Amino acid sequence: MFMRVTVLGCWAPYPAPGGACSGYVIQDAATNTVLDLGHGSFSRLHQIFDFRSVHSVIITHLHPDHYADLHCLRHAIAGALRDGSRRQGLVNLYLPDQPADIAGYFASCQDAFNTVFIKDLPRETVPPGVLVHVCHVGPVRYYLLPVQHNLPAYAVGVEGSGYLVYTGDTCPTPDLTRFAEKADILLCEASGLNSDLDVMAGRHMTAGQAGELARQARVKELILTHFWPEYDLEELRRQAEEAYGNKVYLATEGDTYFVL
Repeated sequence: MFMRVTVLGCWAPYPAPGGACSGYVIQDAATNTVLDLGHGSFSRLHQIFDFRSVHSVIITHLHPDHYADLHCLRHAIAGALRDGSRRQGLVNLYLPDQPADIAGYFASCQDAFNTVFIKDLPRETVPPGVLVHVCHVGPVRYYLLPVQHNLPAYAVGVEGSGYLVYTGDTCPTPDLTRFAEKADILLCEASGLNSDLDVMAGRHMTAGQAGELARQARVKELILTHFWPEYDLEELRRQAEEAYGNKVYLATEGDTYFVL
């Protein structure tokens, strides 16, 4: 058994030419879960599998580069339910409850989504002592850890055939380091160069901070994502590798990674 992680989009806050913003598909135990669905990512999803087979969507926070294509998925699912084209039931949608106008809009889309606000999910403490919200997609467990951003936001831990941690958008925190401890893959934002430390403070990570997080958490593999389109990605990689002390990978749209 293994978990497949496919990159739909990796850019922020707008896509590079021909690219897409944040979006990832987790496939494990015959389930398909989408983590974030930013600008252009729904089109990429079509290239991987039929949207009708999406079981659940988790949105880490309500900035457009992480949720904009929920509008596309909403219309696609509602249409499939109307025409009976191989779609049974609503998509389970997990998202923050703030900003209230955006969250409320998607909660009202009952023609496509069964919406649950993350704050209303059950809470439990997971090793090594981190308090998270928990949901299940089939036998796969999803852990939602509140993180520090300029909107309510969550990192996501996926426990199935392996253990994956996706940071979403956040600055480094002690809880995030514990949450990522010994992860098979850490899919980590690297929104800035090390020289951007002051600009990123309190809401995003630099490449060096991503590498330091991976080193402290002793993760097996670090994949950077959430790239500003104007940056030299190889420089981001170099700065992360210097801090991590191991090889670092760059998320690439369409690529699939396996968690064993």
